[in-house]
Amino acid sequence: MSSYDFDFLVIGGGSGGIASAKRAAIHGKKVAVVERARWGGTCVNVGCVPKKIMYQAATLAEQMKHDVTHYGFEQPQVKLDYQLMKKRRDAYILKLDNIYENGLAQAGISKIIGDASFIDAHTVAIVHGDTVQNVTADKILIAVGGRPMLPDIPGMEYTITSDGFFEMEELPTKAIVVGAGYIAVELAGVLNGLGVDTHLVVRKHKALRTFDDDISDHLDKEMTRQGITIHRNTNGLSKIELQPDGKKKVFMVTEAMNPIGDADIVLYAPGRIPNTESLSLEKVGVEVLPGSGYIKVDDFQNTTAENIYALGDVCGKVELTPMAIAAGRRLADRLFEEGKELSKTSYELVPTVVFSHPTIGTIGMTEKEAVDKYGEANIKVYKSKFPNLYYGIFQMESDDKPKTFMKLVCAGKEELVVGLHIIGMGADEMLQGFGVAMKMGATKADFDSCIAIHPTGAEELVTMGLWGTSPQETGAKVSPLMGAPPPEPTL
Repeated sequence: MSSYDFDFLVIGGGSGGIASAKRAAIHGKKVAVVERARWGGTCVNVGCVPKKIMYQAATLAEQMKHDVTHYGFEQPQVKLDYQLMKKRRDAYILKLDNIYENGLAQAGISKIIGDASFIDAHTVAIVHGDTVQNVTADKILIAVGGRPMLPDIPGMEYTITSDGFFEMEELPTKAIVVGAGYIAVELAGVLNGLGVDTHLVVRKHKALRTFDDDISDHLDKEMTRQGITIHRNTNGLSKIELQPDGKKKVFMVTEAMNPIGDADIVLYAPGRIPNTESLSLEKVGVEVLPGSGYIKVDDFQNTTAENIYALGDVCGKVELTPMAIAAGRRLADRLFEEGKELSKTSYELVPTVVFSHPTIGTIGMTEKEAVDKYGEANIKVYKSKFPNLYYGIFQMESDDKPKTFMKLVCAGKEELVVGLHIIGMGADEMLQGFGVAMKMGATKADFDSCIAIHPTGAEELVTMGLWGTSPQETGAKVSPLMGAPPPEPTL
């Protein structure tokens, strides 16, 4: 009999931690999950799910305000009952919380509420109110996720974060959103779509600078066309002041501290940091990356301490919910299933979507990254820009219609597709299938040989550069094993 309370203790009740715990339970292990807040973690409560609901609401508003008249409908007199929408959204999130919690009970997993910190390599202290409980386990997984990052500048107490965005009881008249990442552009798009006078403040010249330049440039033009005011090259914020009328005034970092303006809310969304500082990791030899707090792990989710593992946002590598779920399941298989000792998750060629307005879907390398890796002579790029058929009957000049932009980055003699980037209507839904193709090692010829579905936006991805050429027929490829790197092009 084991001398430990549990075979597997998971610290963090988010998507990745719960997925790993349930997989371990399937393997017959005694498992517990520690959570200090709400079941489901960031994604369910203040991330992907409520964000997507708000994106849908903003999209509906845009369609009713701008699009339906082009199809012959009279302008609908629709007024958003924001509090009702929030009530229904929050009720749905609570339902998901309960589903997660009930799923643990059904799997026979123990639930422990409180703040966890390490005492030694197999013992964790869990504090809940005035109660301290020591729990032991053979193996321990850290999956505590992260939280919004807030700098130490004057007036930061007058801001809200992405967490606070979901607590708003009413829509502001004017909002200043600070940040250049996907959270900032997503929430700016939602606010703007719901009729808020929206300003986006970026440190440098545009948002999403780590994305392919063609994609971030396209988004920049679309946000401007939609009415978002972008404040560029601000070098960040220097201070925020509360005005006598209750509005918040924002100043950027310049010698004169020039004001950007004032607004009802200032939403600060520059990034996230891991929840590692209260875990007492130093007691058990778990190393964190200098300056970031992210836990150092290898390809198998091993930390620098034996029998202690970490995954998800706390590691700072591909911070996506499905990535954490996949890593959690593979880890449990490796630890507890015979014959799966080499089970791991591949962090390469992971499809990513930004629910901006319009949506962005991307997988693989940017053009610059591909050139840097393979050399410019070994790269071929295909691009297409067009108005979606949705806008076909709109009574406006073609140049004024919103455009979809697509791009394939190919490498080597066989034109292996190493990067695929989309911005436009339906980018989120069409990317998944193309992601599977890229994981299997698809080439441009494979795309060409597939008969396109017409009329759809996705057909552009399989016909780019095809017309006037003879598509090459290629044989099917075998999908790489889970965790294996994607194929390399022949240079």
